[in-house]
Amino acid sequence: MAHAAPASRRMITPRRRPDVFGARTHVAVKVGLPLVLGLTYGYWAAAIRRDAGPITGWNLLFGFVTALVFAALFAAVCAVAPLLRRELHALCWFVFAGAATGFLYSQSGASVLSSSGLGLVVGAAVFAMVFYRYYTHEDAQGRRIG
Repeated sequence: MAHAAPASRRMITPRRRPDVFGARTHVAVKVGLPLVLGLTYGYWAAAIRRDAGPITGWNLLFGFVTALVFAALFAAVCAVAPLLRRELHALCWFVFAGAATGFLYSQSGASVLSSSGLGLVVGAAVFAMVFYRYYTHEDAQGRRIG
């Protein structure tokens, strides 16, 4: 008669992945990522709005204000979204990505309808991606696996 081999405790309990970065690195990324992405987004918006014309003070102000708003919203989404259930988490990223894309496209002089449409398409793609990611990496109660 065949019997199953006893499983060791190590095989039963899932192991957590090691944290290869230190606490300082996590803090630097938490502060630096919104800053770098905000400056990139602000420069991009100002460059689109400038439309190969001269760089003016208003154009610089527009770029910095856009960078500040984008960085603040990105940091807020990064802080609040993981606390929400997977549906609301994905919806939060949908709104952020769709609005950011639609605003950037609207700076090129496109119509409100085409800017909104592009924002909805990009937001829907982000929603599908984020929802799938968290649906496959969480249990039924919304706790992360592993």
